[in-house]
Amino acid sequence: MLLDGRIAVITGGAQGIGYAIAERFIAEGARVVIGDLNFEATEAAVAKLGGSEVAKAVQCDVTSAADVQALIDAAVGWGGLDIMVNNAGITRDATMRKMTEEQFDQVIDVHLKGCWNGTRLAAGVMREAKSGAIINISSISGKVGLIGQTNYSAAKAGIVGLTKAAAKEVAHLGVRVNAVQPGLIRSAMTEAMPQRIWDQKLAEIPMGRAAEPSEVASVVTFLASDMSSYMTGCVLEITGGRHI
Repeated sequence: MLLDGRIAVITGGAQGIGYAIAERFIAEGARVVIGDLNFEATEAAVAKLGGSEVAKAVQCDVTSAADVQALIDAAVGWGGLDIMVNNAGITRDATMRKMTEEQFDQVIDVHLKGCWNGTRLAAGVMREAKSGAIINISSISGKVGLIGQTNYSAAKAGIVGLTKAAAKEVAHLGVRVNAVQPGLIRSAMTEAMPQRIWDQKLAEIPMGRAAEPSEVASVVTFLASDMSSYMTGCVLEITGGRHI
């Protein structure tokens, strides 16, 4: 198994891509600590994943450094921290004309500051162990920019810069920092799109379909494992060929 005996922290792990990552990590032999704002949903996710032997639930607001530290401490108290996945995110889509300052700040805080909190605090533990893998979840929106997402696109582009800078700082300490940029992923949120919007996005994808969350989880698992041992500061697109 690729992650046998390792301990991972996943923010926003109660549903969607985060949950799929947790599921795959456990299948590969890891134990996972899931942090999410919705504690009831997080507890339910832990139960579905197999219970307390393989997963722990922690309520966490990633914009709070204290909350993220408590999340990491839960992993360390369980035996260590080998993998950190900064996945938590929200959307507050609106055109620039209609977007409020609060909507902009909320998205930047959760995605970019939340990712910085997780990267900084995880690296602080991993550098002492001289090993560890941090994976940050960006988005293809951070590469191309999408209408109605000046906040989201800015945050996701910022995660790329953060990943590259952090990777340079900690590479000599045995800590790797990489990112992924998913495209159209099948989820409750995307399937709620109007059909014409869905069809428009689908038409941009050479492979002709959306991805399943498990396909993102596979790439994250690769970056978390020793199979990517000589990769750091990389950004892998998971888009079916969209925007190439």
